[in-house]
Amino acid sequence: MLLDQSIIADIKAIIAQSKDNAIRAVDHQRTLMYWHIGKRILEEEQGGKHRADYGSFLIKYLSEQLQPEFGSGFSVRQLNWYRQFYRTFPIVSALRAQLSWTQYKLLLSIDNEDKRDFYIAETVKNNWTSRQLERQVYSSLYERLLLSNDKESVLAVAKKEKQPSDAKEIIKDPMFLEFLGLKRETSFYEKDLESAIITHLQEFLLELGNGFSFVARQKRIHLDGDEFFVDLVFYNRILQCFVIIEIKTTKLMHQDIGQLQMYVNYYDRIEKLPHENATIGILLCAHKNDAVVKFTLPEGQKQIIASQYKLYLPTEKQLLDEVNKELENFNDQRNL
Repeated sequence: MLLDQSIIADIKAIIAQSKDNAIRAVDHQRTLMYWHIGKRILEEEQGGKHRADYGSFLIKYLSEQLQPEFGSGFSVRQLNWYRQFYRTFPIVSALRAQLSWTQYKLLLSIDNEDKRDFYIAETVKNNWTSRQLERQVYSSLYERLLLSNDKESVLAVAKKEKQPSDAKEIIKDPMFLEFLGLKRETSFYEKDLESAIITHLQEFLLELGNGFSFVARQKRIHLDGDEFFVDLVFYNRILQCFVIIEIKTTKLMHQDIGQLQMYVNYYDRIEKLPHENATIGILLCAHKNDAVVKFTLPEGQKQIIASQYKLYLPTEKQLLDEVNKELENFNDQRNL
């Protein structure tokens, strides 16, 4: 008797999902255990607060008593993590089952509550792994989104309290492409950068942000006998529109913006379905000239965005300086 082989795939998928659920459940229980241990340590510490060094003494004593029986998870360093965990998240019901202990440890290094809430919401929404969360934190995703948005809007989009209505709410400037492995001191062609992006497409989609899927590379367009090739085409299901990316590794010129505008117009008039929104074009460039972009395009347009790419991760201070500079520029323009 012949059987439909899809049953094998279905059962394997059920087994894999069950194993994953079991691992998540165990990790969540472990996380809760660490929270309760931290709570108990802090309660005891506060009870002996008349001694200035009581906290350090308590942690050291507990480690000496617990580590021989329960292992390295109860070292002085780990017990300090548990205490900090409870102090940072004092309400147990606020702990998210979707987050692992590794992710919570990473979140503990974030002092800013709004910033921490943003990463929690994004991790849950996108089902980020610990490695993906780490990359987003170290690439200062929160600060980069603040460069073109206000704090309330960034948090509202992350928590699904607001759907993004403007591409700038989810598209970053700058974009960090350190995962491509290209040396910033080395000169290379657009096709080299494009090939590297395709090779590392999963990481590039993570950097692009929420809702992006890959559509085409070097998409050929015929216009009355002439051929043009669009570097990269994506679709964003949240914005419900095509997103065209043109790569520029040399100085940005107004002709580059005009060419991208032509591609955007083509997709709007030929490819876009009636229920979809206007196509977005991103000029991914090594050196961005905001003045050229501003005076090449009509005032108030939202379809063409220039985003500078960088081949290295910045420090948090560098990005915060950029945020403050943008705020100063905005206030100066408002006061004119």
